[in-house]
Amino acid sequence: MSNLPPPPPPPPPGRGQQQGPQPPNGGGRKPATAGWPRWSIPVLLAVIVGMLVLNQVWPTDDGETVSYTEFIELVKNDKVEKFTVNNGDNTISGDLTDGSKFNTTVRDNFPDESERALLAEHKVDWSSKTPESNWLLSWASLLLPFILIIGFLVWMNRRAQGQMGNVMSIGRSRAKAYSADKPSTTFADIAGYQGVKQEITEVVDFLRMPERFREIGARVPKGILLVGPPGTGKTLLARAVAGEAGVGFLSVTGSDFMEMFVGVGASRVRDLFQQARKMGRAIIFIDEIDSIGRKRGAGLGGGHDEREQTLNQMLAEMDGFETSEGIVILAATNRPDILDPALLRPGRFDRQIVVPLPEFDERLAILKVHSRDKRMGADVDLETMARATPGMSGADLANLVNEAALFAVRRGSKHVERIDFENARDRVVMGARRESLVLSAEEKRATAIHEGGHAILTAVLPNADPLHKVTILPRGMALGVTWSLPEERHTYSKEYFEDVICRAMGGRVAEKIVFGHLNSGAANDLEQATAIARRMVREWGMSDTVGPMAWHSQQQVFLGEDLMTQGREYSDDTAKMIDTEIFRILHEQEARATELLTKHRAALDAVAEELLEHETIDGADVARIVHSTLPATDAAPSTADVD
Repeated sequence: MSNLPPPPPPPPPGRGQQQGPQPPNGGGRKPATAGWPRWSIPVLLAVIVGMLVLNQVWPTDDGETVSYTEFIELVKNDKVEKFTVNNGDNTISGDLTDGSKFNTTVRDNFPDESERALLAEHKVDWSSKTPESNWLLSWASLLLPFILIIGFLVWMNRRAQGQMGNVMSIGRSRAKAYSADKPSTTFADIAGYQGVKQEITEVVDFLRMPERFREIGARVPKGILLVGPPGTGKTLLARAVAGEAGVGFLSVTGSDFMEMFVGVGASRVRDLFQQARKMGRAIIFIDEIDSIGRKRGAGLGGGHDEREQTLNQMLAEMDGFETSEGIVILAATNRPDILDPALLRPGRFDRQIVVPLPEFDERLAILKVHSRDKRMGADVDLETMARATPGMSGADLANLVNEAALFAVRRGSKHVERIDFENARDRVVMGARRESLVLSAEEKRATAIHEGGHAILTAVLPNADPLHKVTILPRGMALGVTWSLPEERHTYSKEYFEDVICRAMGGRVAEKIVFGHLNSGAANDLEQATAIARRMVREWGMSDTVGPMAWHSQQQVFLGEDLMTQGREYSDDTAKMIDTEIFRILHEQEARATELLTKHRAALDAVAEELLEHETIDGADVARIVHSTLPATDAAPSTADVD
């Protein structure tokens, strides 16, 4: 339930850059020439046929329909002005004297002699017509099935050709090509990392002025590998190099080379370098190169594995029989330990540039970059926030600023204020607060005692990180959190790790002292403490009994170790000695935690009561409680340096 600092030596380096403008259209390939859509011809035929059919069946306004008897009565009453007889369907349509229209149906051979005389007597103007058949409609009804069959065959043929074209182009590179004026990202768009920029400037100078290097006989590094944890801006650095140099830029990820067909990856590698040669001077950027650059011969994979064939072609292109002048390869990875040694040798990737986690000054610059397009309140102190976020990468800091803006929107504020940054940092570090989780009174008191034990030990241990905040509000997966702010350091002492283990035991020991029994709340604390003790003994040589010996965790098969040759590097006696030392360290620190919490029992009860009343207290309040409960002779300055 406590948030312990990561035990390994210096935390992994991280990133901090502003995300530069993205290239439009995602690449440099020209779209296919626009033409008639495939569905245009069938739709056109359907419209023509529909017009012909509708012309015949569409109802027309022929006026009121009357019977033959009514028609004769209208004639006798001199109400019919004129009409026309259709000999095809024996229908009459005409006009009445009042201007209205009528229609009726008559028998064949209308009118006979008597009807002619009647019409002549009443001076009715009439005529007859015999409609001709629509030859176009007749032919259309005959040809329509053949047209549909032909159209279907044409559609199938084009579909087959398209699929064949996709198969034939499967070996082409999927790299996105950018013109010389794109990307427009430069080093000015990247906050911090002055040392990294300085190292990579040589590549820019070579691409700009290659003759200056040739005069003196210098050779620019052919390949540069950017190494760093996720979120440190390795891709952005590569884009900035292309923007500074003003040359062509080909971007591709390692997974773009992989396909289910054998040999496709190698074909795409060849096509990628051919594109680069056509540009003259160009930069090829391969992101996540570890997906294709892993050690060959790993585990059960044979020499004909598709990944290995792709890697072999990559090695040949980078330093093969034909050299590639004016082409620089940049690659990025966060796993350099699994890359094939042939890929990292001089002549291929000559130089490795570490892109670490940003330091204080770099974090401050990154926060300023990501905050410049947001409305910041007057009480926001980015310098304080930069000091309170050690170990965060550039991506983490960008997410922190965005979370603060979201908290401001939820509050209905028009500016991002200090409280929003505090809430955002709590959410990012400790997890989101679980409002729906309601603890019983017994669970709440047990959590207060548990977190109080962590807090007291953090305040009194000489090598512990400064205590920042203690809460019993459920956050993330924890019922409570004790949060300290790790100081920026690059090496860790044995005493520091012992204090970390002792602090981890604080919650378990506090519950045992107060309640006399244990519960499952200390599972994560024990897991972290055991992991630290194991590494102290096995990797860092911090055990006098074991001595200066180190055994790392066994390599996995995919990292390049053969499955059949894996085995433990030490004997059973050594394994027993290692287990004994881990056991000793954990029990010594548990006893130390018991001694300290027993001495500060009054402070433990007071901190627990404060937590039950306020739910969250600051590190300064814990330090004050510890000082106030100590006897006057034992009072000493606290080690809790609270931010």
